[in-house]
Amino acid sequence: MRRYLRIVVLCLACGFCSLLYAFSQLAVSLEEGAGGRGGKPQAAAASWLTGGGRGGSRGVGSVGPAAHPGPSDRYSLNVQPIQRMHLAVVACGERLEETVTMLKSAIIFSIRPLQFHIFAEDQLHDSFKGILDSWSFLQTFNYSLYPITFPSENAAEWKKLFKPCASQRLFLPLILKEVDSLLYVDTDILFLRPVDDIWSLLKKFNSTQIAAMAPEHEEPRIGWYNRFARHPYYGKTGVNSGVMLMNMTRMRRKYFKNDMTTVRLRWGDILMPLLKKYKLNITWGDQDLLNIIFFHNPESLFVFPCQWNYRPDHCIYGSNCQEAEEEGIFILHGNRGVYHDDKQPAFRAIYEALRNCSFKDDSIRSLLKPLELELQKTVHTYCGKIYKIFIKQLTKSIQDRYDRPPKER
Repeated sequence: MRRYLRIVVLCLACGFCSLLYAFSQLAVSLEEGAGGRGGKPQAAAASWLTGGGRGGSRGVGSVGPAAHPGPSDRYSLNVQPIQRMHLAVVACGERLEETVTMLKSAIIFSIRPLQFHIFAEDQLHDSFKGILDSWSFLQTFNYSLYPITFPSENAAEWKKLFKPCASQRLFLPLILKEVDSLLYVDTDILFLRPVDDIWSLLKKFNSTQIAAMAPEHEEPRIGWYNRFARHPYYGKTGVNSGVMLMNMTRMRRKYFKNDMTTVRLRWGDILMPLLKKYKLNITWGDQDLLNIIFFHNPESLFVFPCQWNYRPDHCIYGSNCQEAEEEGIFILHGNRGVYHDDKQPAFRAIYEALRNCSFKDDSIRSLLKPLELELQKTVHTYCGKIYKIFIKQLTKSIQDRYDRPPKER
């Protein structure tokens, strides 16, 4: 009996000691928690909100996260970084104002942060830097400035192709090696809805598609490629490369069918042989080379509707972009210099409205009424007769972005 009593007493004593140890460890952990979790997560969140520019390129406006949030010990927040949307443009000659207006339109309506890749002649760099640095208070974008760069052995030939610097876009997958996906646009582009929306089309690519563009024409009777081209081109009327969405990782990996050799060639190996074969037969330079590539590799192209690349050709002979008639214009492309002459005043009115507005919410909200009055003055033109499609999506974008309470945006 005594033996059993001793065992019971010993067990009770061991249990009591175990409870004392457990309570002491709990107290220590609570003290550590009070010291560590009170400030560390906030520091991690602050680091996440203050990401900066990259390496040697110039960065501005860091609403997005840094690639690595920074040290926060074992109490760091496990926050996934926001992926920036990458937008590239090539600017040469007198294209500074156009390019800046395009960038402004992208910033005004977009939701996620943007990374601009601006390829420009050296004499334009200081002007770009001054303007974009003055926008740093927005904290919605970063930018990188690059010189115009072509393969050294053929630089002169590439630079004079079609327009100065235009063929730079062909080499973006080879220059921006760390960028997975990219939206390239010409300088004369205006976004009338968030960049987020065209960026989301990347998710619609099937396993073989590497890039997306809009048709060059909707109406074959006024098409250029099907009537005049002396080289292969994609589809019935060709494609326009003024707005080009790319999965550049896939572009760099793919081996392309071609009509120069039975061997498939990678992107960096196919460009110069194509130019040598067709340089006497192409009119629109790099766009023609893209049409040739996708003629031989049609499975690699995703074609988006004309409202994503709306040009004067869609209305100067009468409206021929049905999607824009139904939903409005998403991206306006003022080629042929229509932002700067009186031939297509509807295009010019949109350009001047966005060029002149500021980033203040009130300025953007008040843009529509005077713009509609200007557009009503253009009804003597074919494009002006359907002026409502120019502001249909623009009105929705402004309402969605600036007229709703912040929590609903």
